Amino acid sequence: MAGFRNGRGRDNREAPQGQPQHYGAPQWPQGGNGHGEPEYFGDPGTPQHPQGGYDPYAANNPGHTQAFSVNDDPYPPQAPPAQDSYTQGAMYQAGSAAPGPVGPRLHWKQLLSGVILRPAPTYLQMRDYAMWAPALIVTFLYGLLAVFGFDGAREDVINATLGTAIPYVLFTGIAITLSFFVLGVVTHTLARQLGGDGAWQPTVGLSMLIASLTDTPRLIVGMFLGGDEGFVQLLGWATWLAAGALLTTMVAKSHDLPWPKALAASAIQLIALLSIIKLGTF
Repeated sequence: MAGFRNGRGRDNREAPQGQPQHYGAPQWPQGGNGHGEPEYFGDPGTPQHPQGGYDPYAANNPGHTQAFSVNDDPYPPQAPPAQDSYTQGAMYQAGSAAPGPVGPRLHWKQLLSGVILRPAPTYLQMRDYAMWAPALIVTFLYGLLAVFGFDGAREDVINATLGTAIPYVLFTGIAITLSFFVLGVVTHTLARQLGGDGAWQPTVGLSMLIASLTDTPRLIVGMFLGGDEGFVQLLGWATWLAAGALLTTMVAKSHDLPWPKALAASAIQLIALLSIIKLGTF
């Protein structure tokens, strides 16, 4: 059918049945080998041009990106898989939230033996538990016997009346208990200032037990030989070094600190123990 133009110059030729009608633009034949036609390549499953054939500019083709709006994220972030704090490869860092207890609370017999014989696992397991009863009782008993470790104090107590000796011994026990408690608080505060994250109650309790138990050998030997004997003094230096090693290990395990910082946090307590107890200047 011959086409004609209307009054406005529009081509009114009818399009073949089943084909879309387009105005004002030349129509490319569907495929064919005619001259002047654009060539499209691709298989039947590839994206097609709106007018037929392969569309090389369609989305998701190699070299072309998928169109999306500004607020859409084509690659939404995926939440990492949850990991248990105690699984293999989980790392605990200082300053972060402390993990749960490593194990159950130790019995007081296991605690007292572990402070000296199994220091590292004992300190790590008890870093989340308070131990006021063992710490206060052991330190107070140590303070009661500490009077007899010094020659001058022992002579005063032995020569004094019973009414005078008992208050003197009790006062010494209370004074040493309070002193060790304050020294433990100082150690905990310094550990916190150096980046530690341990709780104060386990730190203070363990520090009191370490100070009391490590000096017990020197105290017992000094009760029979005298505090001024050379062997007693040498034993005091050895037990002081042991107390330093145990305190450093305790602070490192309780506060998750490297040993230089743990030693620095324990320095004031170690100096006080050396001057007050080991050297007999209390």
